[in-house]
Amino acid sequence: MSTAELHELSLAAALAGLRRGDFSSRELTEACLARIERLEGQVHAFITLTPELAREQAAQADERRKKGGALPPLLGLPLAVKDVLCTRGVRTTCGSHILENFVPPFNATAVQRLLDAGMVLLGKTNNDEFAMGSSTENSAYGATHNPWDLQRVPGGSSGGSAAAVAARMTPAAFGTDTGGSVRQPASYCGVSGIKPTYGRVSRYGLVAYGSSLDSVGMFARSVEDLALV
Repeated sequence: MSTAELHELSLAAALAGLRRGDFSSRELTEACLARIERLEGQVHAFITLTPELAREQAAQADERRKKGGALPPLLGLPLAVKDVLCTRGVRTTCGSHILENFVPPFNATAVQRLLDAGMVLLGKTNNDEFAMGSSTENSAYGATHNPWDLQRVPGGSSGGSAAAVAARMTPAAFGTDTGGSVRQPASYCGVSGIKPTYGRVSRYGLVAYGSSLDSVGMFARSVEDLALV
């Protein structure tokens, strides 16, 4: 597989390749960024992209892997984050103009844990405004389109994350689920998604919709990939 095709790898396959030294995190990240650049104008999966941060984190991951020793379990793997989860230094809009300039001073706990595990942040994905919707057509930043058929919706409210995984822009992406917002877009976009048992994953740093129901979940290519994250 050429480095230009690395975006096609599942999370598990990408992790195995990184550990073998078949390619670098920087090469994997660049492949994902190139895929985003190619398709984002049609799919509109993202609200905010962080290419320079991703390249910096990928370079750090590569240096850490060269040094050896005990390494974080997901070192150098790309990740996208639904834009209702706080990210330090990266704006978090919740799909609303109300929070257009909100830049959190901290990471949501779930986000921090995956960054601590070595993952690389590609950007923040589109969602229905304040996660209130089921089609990702109700974002202040425009609708997300289903990458399998651009005339169809990707589901919601985590449609940007599901579309990004389905379009091979990223091997994994955060979603949140209050009444189906991971499960439904995973189905619509033909990817794997998990809504963990309520309380299993910290909600700290998640902008609430319904606090008694909100759950932080994940999209990936397969159940194996979901198990890794």
